[in-house]
Amino acid sequence: MAPGASPADQPGFGVALLAGGIAGVSVDLILFPLDTIKTRLQSPQGFNKAGGFRGIYAGVPSAAIGSFPNAAAFFITYEYTKFLLRTDSSSYLVPVTHMLAACAGEVVACLIRVPSEVVKQRAQVSAASGTFHIFSNILYQEGIQGLYRGYKSTVLREIPFSLVQFPLWESLKALWSRKQGHVVDSWQSAACGAFAGGFAAVVTTPLDVAKTRIMLAKAGSATASGNVLSALLEVWKTQGISGLFAGVFPRMAAISLGGFIFLGAYDQTRSLLFLGKASP
Repeated sequence: MAPGASPADQPGFGVALLAGGIAGVSVDLILFPLDTIKTRLQSPQGFNKAGGFRGIYAGVPSAAIGSFPNAAAFFITYEYTKFLLRTDSSSYLVPVTHMLAACAGEVVACLIRVPSEVVKQRAQVSAASGTFHIFSNILYQEGIQGLYRGYKSTVLREIPFSLVQFPLWESLKALWSRKQGHVVDSWQSAACGAFAGGFAAVVTTPLDVAKTRIMLAKAGSATASGNVLSALLEVWKTQGISGLFAGVFPRMAAISLGGFIFLGAYDQTRSLLFLGKASP
């Protein structure tokens, strides 16, 4: 809850769902090329063999289909959990509330995100194959569980990421609000989101590398089993610290920009929808 705002001032959960979905589509489509480059840098076959700078929009249909429900599911869960666990804005438990809400949001959102991510990443490193062809092959060769390969590693990446990003975003907004004496504007929320996202992106990059390796591994291989620690150890043995932080710069750039667009668009859309809802 924003500093100085009362429960009656807060937009409804339907507004959070719609605002989250719009924010998700915006950031996923705008930053898709950076995400492709990051995935190819992390690919076990190497950047050039994975496609280099060619076909950087490969897999975009999967991202476009999955981004709205994924982001909407996250934000409605996030806002609802914050509502259930609501505490006084001055309480030391506020960051804990944000952490728990973010964790709940990620667990729910990953049910939608992971199948979309599996198809998208395979398309990104095999640009010659169409999205539907890749989707059909996964179902034929591995079944539904193939679409959820990497679910654990994705959740294990997203929860630490959200534990850093969302409390930091909320805290920066609260601090800025106190300094200027009123609730932050959307651009200020976006700036806080950019910093929080970039910081969280750097510290969780090894988990992102493990998730990418698991999703891209050949069916039946040891890596494909989804053991995050084994994937991290394998990268460490073969490539060292540079392997664990492969793609850190495009990831940080994409998520900083993504945090600016995503969280700024979320706050702006919520404000616009709430104003429209409140007007006669």
